[in-house]
Amino acid sequence: MSALFFFDNLEVTDPAALETYKNSVGPVVAKYGGRYRTLGGAVTVFEGSWQPRYPVIIEFDDADRARAWYNSEDYSALKALRQSAVVCNAVLIEGL
Repeated sequence: MSALFFFDNLEVTDPAALETYKNSVGPVVAKYGGRYRTLGGAVTVFEGSWQPRYPVIIEFDDADRARAWYNSEDYSALKALRQSAVVCNAVLIEGL
């Protein structure tokens, strides 16, 4: 069953750190089988009032692989860098 990590970057607090993160994270995501499905882009709300600001969606083959990536030593320093650079929400959604 696939799993999606959904990040909604609400506010960038350190653009330089975020740029470093963006330039480094791709290979680590790929190492765990992750594939970017959304990286920013226009958002159209059809129902409700939620307004994602900068959505990022990464698909993994399953929730175990997604958790392995998120909790890995490979991602640990990058995760800390991202967390220092943005205010964001992050959720893991298990799919079909």
